Amino acid sequence: MPTTVTFADVTDLTDFAYSRPHVPERSVERMRYRTIWISDVHLGTRGCNAGMLIDFLDHVDSDTMYLVGDIVDGWRLRRKFYWPSAHSDVVWRLLKRAGRGTRMVFIPGNHDEAFRQFCGLDFGGIAIRRNAIHVTADGRRLLVLHGDEFDAITLAHRWIAHVGDTAYGLLMLANRGVNAFRRRFGLPYWSLSQHAKARVKNAVAFISRFEEVVAEAAGARGVDGVVCGHIHTAEMRTIGDIDYFNDGDWVESATALVEHFDGRMEIVHWAEVMACRNAGAIVAIAA
Repeated sequence: MPTTVTFADVTDLTDFAYSRPHVPERSVERMRYRTIWISDVHLGTRGCNAGMLIDFLDHVDSDTMYLVGDIVDGWRLRRKFYWPSAHSDVVWRLLKRAGRGTRMVFIPGNHDEAFRQFCGLDFGGIAIRRNAIHVTADGRRLLVLHGDEFDAITLAHRWIAHVGDTAYGLLMLANRGVNAFRRRFGLPYWSLSQHAKARVKNAVAFISRFEEVVAEAAGARGVDGVVCGHIHTAEMRTIGDIDYFNDGDWVESATALVEHFDGRMEIVHWAEVMACRNAGAIVAIAA
């Protein structure tokens, strides 16, 4: 009889990262950044866009990389274990990146909160921290944290958060169906959930309030800005005197926040990058 593995047993992801032979990363021209932030990957769920994240990791490099929480979805893994080979490939690439000298910092979120007990330790070259201060090339001090600390529902009503997570899973199922249809007709990736959130008044109000609360907390810490994840909405804006950055997610929008070597910050929408690259390849073939 096969052994059932639960998230509580998963304290060392190398079991998954090296569970099968891996194809070496493709030799491709890579973009270099000073710093990269990604969050809300939700490995262990069907909604995770692992393929796009692998493509991203195969095309970018940085001196420092922050994993800003919810990299692994422990909530889902507790209910039903799901771990395809592509999810191991993501972990393998992250560990390999740490092994070749990239400074890696993992800040656990609410979905992978089991790793918070290891904050202050290093794992496979990855520093696990509750939060961090990042100093940009132009001297700004940025507080880096996941952001669930400022979500009242997550803090005070965990059962509502879990119900919401189940509803969100159904929306992600619909999202996969829509994009499977689009792929059959050669159309690029499109996020149904992002489209819905942008048009639902209450969701827009929640996101705006969340951003303001996070910025206020960062201001109280005496920093110049804040980088977070949690709400799956990539954003760059100034709130009062605070630079607010959200790196988005790899379930809905496939986005990352990057810092250029002069300190400039940018949100990279990887689905758009892939669409442009594929369009260029089609033009080249046609020519």
